Amino acid sequence: MVKNLLFCVFLLLTSSLTAMAQASKQIRIETKNTTLLLSVGEKERLYQTYLGDKLAQAADYQRLPTGSHEAYVPAGLNDLFEPAIRMVHNDGNPSLELRYVRHTTSPATDGQIHTAITLQDSKYPVEVIMHFSAYANEDVIKAWTEIRHREKAPVVLSRFASAMLHFEAPHYWLTQFHGDWAEEMRPQEAELTSGIKVIDSKLGTRAHMYQAPHFMLALDKQATETEGELILGTLAWSGNFQLSFELDEHNALRVLSGMNPYASEYQLPPNQAFETPAFIFTYSHQGKNLASRNLHRWARQYGVLDGTKSRLTLLNNWEATFFDFNEQKLDALIGDASKLGVDLFLLDDGWFGNKYPRSNDHAGLGDWQETKSKLPNGLGHLVQTATQNGVKFGIWIEPEMVNPKSELYEQHPDWILKLPNREEHYYRNQLVLDLTNPKVQDFVFGVVDDLFTKNPTLGYIKWDSNRMITNAFSPYLKNKQSNLYIDYVHGLYKVFERMRQKYPHVPVMLCSGGGGRVDYGALPYFTEFWASDNTDALERVFIQWNYSYFFPSIAVSAHVTSWNKQQSLKFRTDVAMMGRLGYDIRVEEFTPEELQFSQQAVKEYKRLSDVIWHGDLYRLVSPLETSRAVVQYVNEGHSQAVVFAYTLHPRFGEEYGRVRLQGLDPSRQYRVQEVNLMPGAKSNIPENGQAYSGDFLMKVGVLASTASATALTSHVLELTAQ
Repeated sequence: MVKNLLFCVFLLLTSSLTAMAQASKQIRIETKNTTLLLSVGEKERLYQTYLGDKLAQAADYQRLPTGSHEAYVPAGLNDLFEPAIRMVHNDGNPSLELRYVRHTTSPATDGQIHTAITLQDSKYPVEVIMHFSAYANEDVIKAWTEIRHREKAPVVLSRFASAMLHFEAPHYWLTQFHGDWAEEMRPQEAELTSGIKVIDSKLGTRAHMYQAPHFMLALDKQATETEGELILGTLAWSGNFQLSFELDEHNALRVLSGMNPYASEYQLPPNQAFETPAFIFTYSHQGKNLASRNLHRWARQYGVLDGTKSRLTLLNNWEATFFDFNEQKLDALIGDASKLGVDLFLLDDGWFGNKYPRSNDHAGLGDWQETKSKLPNGLGHLVQTATQNGVKFGIWIEPEMVNPKSELYEQHPDWILKLPNREEHYYRNQLVLDLTNPKVQDFVFGVVDDLFTKNPTLGYIKWDSNRMITNAFSPYLKNKQSNLYIDYVHGLYKVFERMRQKYPHVPVMLCSGGGGRVDYGALPYFTEFWASDNTDALERVFIQWNYSYFFPSIAVSAHVTSWNKQQSLKFRTDVAMMGRLGYDIRVEEFTPEELQFSQQAVKEYKRLSDVIWHGDLYRLVSPLETSRAVVQYVNEGHSQAVVFAYTLHPRFGEEYGRVRLQGLDPSRQYRVQEVNLMPGAKSNIPENGQAYSGDFLMKVGVLASTASATALTSHVLELTAQ
């Protein structure tokens, strides 16, 4: 009897110790509503056990089986699918066996909890550290990897994923985004089938010109804005990237994200860290809207420079003058900016070069001195004129590039990416500087620094990058050419870092021939990005809608232009008000009515901007599915909301019904008021001037557009809690 009792006690203690041991080998990466669970299994290998809604009882995680999906699969052993990492050792061995060694979790700081999991090879002095930052309030997880070794000579890395995620579902629906110049962010959704789907870029600098490093992955069924389980992910990298989605024979999905290994067999010296860019993702079981709001909240706090602060409205000269301007023309345009009521005048391309003046895009790029024939008194005169007119002054630069017809090209041919014994290939009549070279980094930083040294009150920079990398050879790297694509971006980020150390809060726009470089690798150094050179308001509805899945409105530059004069000025203005409002138009050609409207629109925008910039976004009616688009912004206190309704191209006889709003307080009363009307115009929205409960507005809705609205018309509604 006593023996049996002792045996039972022994079994109880053993199972309790086993459970404790198992618990100690589970690693939870958690936000407010999401858990990524990793477990240590046989041979100390690390596995992904769970990714989904946070469980109410922590003890329930112990009930989950470890699973068979290794968290960071190395190449060369017994895994038969796409690896996360591949390394060739000094002795030629192309394999790794990664075993769990330890992990650390830091206390919450700056709204995030950081977990570092160290894996080591069983035979070679190689260490892989998987990093995770969990942003609890935003329900966002950031993952990246650090690779080190202590072998005698450099090893060669030919795979280096930022993150690997595994999923098990009956079906998988992938939404990717592609495009070209003036065709950014066009979505395509398709069900994944057996095999591997790869989305990548090999363009180097203007890396996102054709494919974007963002995706949505819906599990089991297609997600809507308000329903469905999905992952929304994006890679924080401004260079070549690769996203792969591999479906195996058991219908399990493996998702890899990271830098593109194409032509990038990286030579890593001993005792030097190789750090991958971050993969940033959020999980939602309530559709796309929630996932976007999660990422927007994260981006405003952590992903975009000064994302919780304000932005400047501006007038750009490009479409008014192109390259054809002088001091007198610019003085007049600065006066127009003041008359319009915007905060800043932005001088675009064409202001520099003397031996080779920048009178078109064939010459001058790289020679960053004012063209004396155009600007005899330099930029200082324009800065002073702007100050006298009560506006700030901003300037366009493209410091990563060079024209062959320039003094820089003549003086520093060794600073340029170009192939030996080959003819130079030009795109937009220019070449790319070699930012792997520290001297070139100094030069590029010096372009920015010199502008501010000479003009301390300079208020804004537009940083452009109009071509991709061809002629891919670095004189500086010599026999390490396969490091070029990665080290170029590292060099670029070093310049950005120096710029922000010295000029931490100057607004800078990220531009790349439109939206050719839009990512959370660059945006921590930039206040906004240029979404597209396509400023046709109809096209911009679609472009801005699709960017809104991943980026908050405060980061999206949108301008009123003359791209399509057949569209009304009001429609063009209402579309631009969805983001950071600007103008690129001949103000002197406005009619008195148009000038009055635009002046009032700028005032209205400034009054509503806090809701648009910092509020929660709800996409209510999709232009991808209907002939109109309706979006809504709601402030944090649920006391104010703004609704933008755009009628695009309705069919003959098509009528619109009510739109149910979201995100309001059901118990509060809201007054509905149409704003941004043309002078003398009266609202034809039936609810205008009336007050309704939030419950009514969310269950019954409003006629955000008139029942029989005409093509290319718009309405802006303001809702104010009473």
